Amino acid sequence: MSTSLSVILKRLAAIFAVVLVLFGVLMVFSYDIIKIDWMSFMELQPSYGNMEQPLPVPARSIPIEGPAYIPGEGAPANPVPADEASIARGAKLFAINCKMCHGDTGTGNGTVAGFLVNKKPADLTSQLVQSKDDGTIFLIISNGLYNPKDSLFPDVKFSSAMPPLRENLSVADRWDLVNYVRTLKAPGQ
Repeated sequence: MSTSLSVILKRLAAIFAVVLVLFGVLMVFSYDIIKIDWMSFMELQPSYGNMEQPLPVPARSIPIEGPAYIPGEGAPANPVPADEASIARGAKLFAINCKMCHGDTGTGNGTVAGFLVNKKPADLTSQLVQSKDDGTIFLIISNGLYNPKDSLFPDVKFSSAMPPLRENLSVADRWDLVNYVRTLKAPGQ
């Protein structure tokens, strides 16, 4: 009887050791200690990062929400009244899309501003920005700013200045942002 008990215990210990080794091997691969690059069909197609090489608008196409502006015709007129609802929506959009560079009050001192070496964010409360008409501010939000002499990557058109937000924000959202920027005042005003 004792012989069979010792045989059973030895076999259980061997099985437990094998299971433990297999579990250890599984853990090594699952925690990426040893990286296995599994084949995926997603790797075989072209992919782009956010805001990287945005596709041009197809020729003679009109966006679903209507044309935002006609290129070559100058700055568009603001079709959105600057009421409380528009300014409140603009404040929310500013907090999501603009605050990290332009700061809470729009003075260009956001959390990311310290890391921008070539081109600092604009002070949206300055006389220079506030003197621009609504259409010009809308076009800057839509198309961004590009300074080729500061560009570290010439193939990326917004590497050294403000990126275009036309793909992130609808036309109405951009006009709400314009209405909110109009409410920003310099400290002490």
